Amino acid sequence: MKSTTRTLLAAALVLGVAAGPAVLPAGAAPVPATARTAAAETGGAPDSAALAAVIADLPSKDATAALARVGGTEGVWRGSAGVHDLRTNRAADPGGRFRAGSVTKVFTAAVALQLAGEGRIDLDRSARSYLPELIPAAYDGVTVRQLLNHTHGIPAAGMPGETVEEWYANRFERHDPRDMVRSATARPREFAPGEKQHYLNIGYTVAGLIIERVTGDSYEHQVGVRVLRPLGLRDTYFPGGSPRIEGRHNHGYQLMRLDDGTTGLRDVSVWGATDGWAAGDLISTTADLERFTNALFAGRVVRGPLLEEMFTLPKVPDLGSGAPAAYSVGLSMKKLGGREVWGKTGGRWGYNTAIASTRHGERTLVYSVNATDAKGQDMNKVALNLMLTAYGPPSK
Repeated sequence: MKSTTRTLLAAALVLGVAAGPAVLPAGAAPVPATARTAAAETGGAPDSAALAAVIADLPSKDATAALARVGGTEGVWRGSAGVHDLRTNRAADPGGRFRAGSVTKVFTAAVALQLAGEGRIDLDRSARSYLPELIPAAYDGVTVRQLLNHTHGIPAAGMPGETVEEWYANRFERHDPRDMVRSATARPREFAPGEKQHYLNIGYTVAGLIIERVTGDSYEHQVGVRVLRPLGLRDTYFPGGSPRIEGRHNHGYQLMRLDDGTTGLRDVSVWGATDGWAAGDLISTTADLERFTNALFAGRVVRGPLLEEMFTLPKVPDLGSGAPAAYSVGLSMKKLGGREVWGKTGGRWGYNTAIASTRHGERTLVYSVNATDAKGQDMNKVALNLMLTAYGPPSK
């Protein structure tokens, strides 16, 4: 693999992976040259053979299954590969549900912007003014917009455990969003509001509570009546306190230390997601997420000028890298194959998910990859190669 290609791939912070920096895993094979070439030719149909080749060898050490949809005005491709579960080795169900992780944030942002359009939320008003009993004076300067574009400076909530094995042992523990906000705001701020960007869940936890305060309704019901029902997303739902994925779904697996002391794959399909809530507990399908993506980018979910909030990056540096901010309200942007690609990725144990689109819907991508390292520091190889094959390599 040429060093220039490796550098390009390693630099690809592809649409904001929640688990960590999206770099090419050590030892991973490069995307086939034919796939990179085809994807980089903007305006052409998606290369079905190249896309199919990315997932052809599943299950593998990187993933047990993958479901993907490429759409838009340039052409359509559908693919699924791998297995439903490692016990039966039955073929993966292309219509199966999965944990969408931080793709949930796009739904939360959309509802907040709808409420802003109705005059019920003011993006420039402080979060504390909506939740005075919860947000302390030290965070009085944080606005709703800063919650949504990760420039708020609130640190992450304290969570038990430091290893995947410890988190697995606590997988059924329930987390109250108010307690998570109290835990986070009891700590010193990371930076003054609006000065830097740090991608964290906590801003969306607060945003979910603000949605509940201004509507007098549950966050989940508001997303349902404002987004899920109008778009007919019948396979998308919030699990609440249930750790199970209801209905058809492909099992998720995580590489970890097993009970006998060896390292291997453990089925992690049953795992509570209350720590994610408005930032990451949605369950969906590729068909539903594709429908949502098409509607969102066409202006049928957030209407009028407020939609531009989702395509406007704050002019601040990233806290860790110092690079320009990559996150807007709900979405993230990366230049791939010579074009701006907007979208969101998500990771829950056993599942990596993404929605993506060029600004006017010329090419969309939705995938669910049953990754064995779904919350690792590197972007999963299969997920990364799907993104790069669909759109092309990162552009300067």
